[in-house]
Formats: sequence, C-alpha cells, structure tokens
Amino acid sequence: MDIILIPGFWLDGSSWDEVVPALTQAGHRTRALTLPGMESKDADRSKITLRDHVDAVIEAIDSYDPAGGKVVLVGHSGGGAVAHAAADARPDRVARVVYVDSVPLGEGGVINDELPVVNGEVPLPDWSLFEAEDLVDMDDELRAAFRERAIPTPEHVTSDPQRLSDERRYDVPATVIACEFSSAKLREWMEQGQGFVRELAKIRDVDYVDLPTGHWPQFTRPEELGRAILASVGPA
Repeated sequence: MDIILIPGFWLDGSSWDEVVPALTQAGHRTRALTLPGMESKDADRSKITLRDHVDAVIEAIDSYDPAGGKVVLVGHSGGGAVAHAAADARPDRVARVVYVDSVPLGEGGVINDELPVVNGEVPLPDWSLFEAEDLVDMDDELRAAFRERAIPTPEHVTSDPQRLSDERRYDVPATVIACEFSSAKLREWMEQGQGFVRELAKIRDVDYVDLPTGHWPQFTRPEELGRAILASVGPA
C-alpha cells in the first residue's frame, strides 16, 4: 500500500526517516512529503497558505494510479489538519487517515494562530512556550537536534481557516495515535462535546492507539510509531 507521510509544523519530509523502515520492511511504499515553503530555512514562504499545503497532498494522491488502490495518509500534529482536508477533497481515494498526536480539524477551524509570528513566518518557539506534555521524552540532545533542523512554518498555514466541502470524509476510516493524552481522555472530551474533538466525533470508523510520549514521537519513539502506523494500516 502507498502511504503518504505529512509532517507537522517546523518539519520537512526527513522528519519521518526513523519511522519509515518499519513500514517499508513490511512491504509498504512510503512517500514523505516536504510541503511548500518548507524546502529550506531560506525558502520564501511569505505567500504560502494552508490550502497550498492541502493541494500538495492532493497532488500526491492524484499522482498514484487509482487502479493501484487507495492510499493512506499519515499526518503529524498540524499535518493532521492537512490530511483531513485532503481526505475531504479525495474521499474515494483515501483508505485511511492516521492522525499522529493530532485530530481532524473541522470547517472554519485554525491549526494554531497563537504561535509567535516573526516577519510573516512562525519559527520554532522557545521551549518555555510548550506544555509539559509536549516535551515528554524530549531530552536535551533531541531538543538541540530538533532546533537545528527546524524550518519556520508559513504564518498563513498556522492561521488560515480550514475549508471542507464533502461529508463523505466522515466515511474515511481513521486512526488516532494518542501520545500526549490518552485515547481514554480523547473519548472523555468527545463525550463532553469539547470543540476541538467535535470533528473527530463525526468520523464513523475510528481506531485508537496509545503511544505515551510527547508531541514528537517520530523523534522520541520512532520505531514504536512505525509499528503503530503499521498496525493501523495492516499488511501490504
């Protein structure tokens, strides 16, 4: 099966490098995307929008021959919102969306418009701006490596409203790999009607996998993340 890997904020396709082996060894074909404006720290991302990121994923989906079967989308963090919008655009081409420490973003929502903006982009903030749950297992070495590789995210990607149009997206099966917060907590929030999980509650077929760690399991527990994705996708 073809698996498209979508990075979250501040990351390019190489952020999946330690996750990919578990998938390829099982016979799956992977494609880790570097989204527009994230090609390098020096790239011009001033005009890059959330829709540009969504369209890049749609283009990747469309590059596969439909005769080869549906694709799986894996979105980490803000990449989960991008994956959800791509599934909305191509519900008949997506076999499953895997949300890595993420949930689907509903119509009109924004990923995170509270992050500090500098000259039209959002650099990786100081660690003090993150919650303790974000940073579980992120030791000094991992933090330094992340900061060294971090690429500023386009401002519009963080704050543009999500646009969705096809309710068939709710028929696309989903898996949530819960890291910062347990799947039990997510279910509790859905039962309470919390806004940020309202879109998740509408998806008709959702599996949950608990992978206790911080917000970046591709760095803190990459092999386990690969196995969790593999378990949700099934055999090649």
